[in-house]
Amino acid sequence: MVQADLIGSARAGDGEAFRALTEPYRRELQVHCYRMLGSVQDAEDVLQDTLLAAWQGLPGFEGRASLRTWLYRIATNRCLNARRAASRRPAKEWDIPGVEPPEPTRLGEVVWLEPYPDAFLEGADDGAPGPEARYEQAEAVSLAFVTALQVLPPRQVAVLLLRDVLGFHAREVAGMLGTTVESVTSALKRARASVQRRPLPAAGQRPPAAGSHEEEAIVARFVRAWESADLDALVALLTDDVFVSMPPMPFEYQGRDVVARFCACLFGAGRRFDLVPTRANGQPAFGVYVRGQDGVSHGAGLYVLGLAGDRICAMTRFETGVLPWFGLPRSLPSR
Repeated sequence: MVQADLIGSARAGDGEAFRALTEPYRRELQVHCYRMLGSVQDAEDVLQDTLLAAWQGLPGFEGRASLRTWLYRIATNRCLNARRAASRRPAKEWDIPGVEPPEPTRLGEVVWLEPYPDAFLEGADDGAPGPEARYEQAEAVSLAFVTALQVLPPRQVAVLLLRDVLGFHAREVAGMLGTTVESVTSALKRARASVQRRPLPAAGQRPPAAGSHEEEAIVARFVRAWESADLDALVALLTDDVFVSMPPMPFEYQGRDVVARFCACLFGAGRRFDLVPTRANGQPAFGVYVRGQDGVSHGAGLYVLGLAGDRICAMTRFETGVLPWFGLPRSLPSR
């Protein structure tokens, strides 16, 4: 059935026709909402709201823009509403038992950040970015980029994503946001400047390609060092300005020396770990489990690595509650 027939059937109340219309865009819309909101759970909530609004608003869809553009307009404006009204997830106190951390370098702002499973990205690139896109798709879902977006004003985030990530023309973006081309151009200029000013660890060094031998070699060295609590081997893998964060706890550490002290605390008191590989935000990630005396390794969170050249430039720890998103158990038999 061609799209025009599906639209006609959906307008007549055919839910299956509506699902056939919108399903091809569902995954990319969820990624878009995640970029805007930084939270998988919030992104899914807004996506559901978007699809409901599209179902209810389909009789008013006149076809002046493509169905994809119309859906992005709804999703973007729902995300803007969510960001303006958001009661963001609050910061949490330190909650790792038996570990006394060093003084943090600073306290982070983006404590609501959540990891995005790579499995969710499958099918999200079906809508190829337009010719004006400036970001590669892998870079545009990285934790560093998504974090940088969270501290921008909502309208600037929307414009940057629609123009530089998705490649919509300025006139299309103005129509989506109900504003002028001049306003879009001005917001884009400010957003680009803000993102460029945000310091990133090991700036200028590109990560190895996903799944490459270079990436696999770094990851293997990290796993050996972490599972054997070999602090020297771990520190040898880190860049000078390596950065560690752990949302929803606001503690952040930057610099090899303080990160080494932080990792030493985690390895202290004889704690040993098992790592289970996965991927998040296009980056290597691991379910982390603490070996228990009962022969069971208990979930201690999810670590996502940022790589630069042949070194690790960032580690982000997320709470144990995200493990099921990656198909990982909360506990497993100790090795």
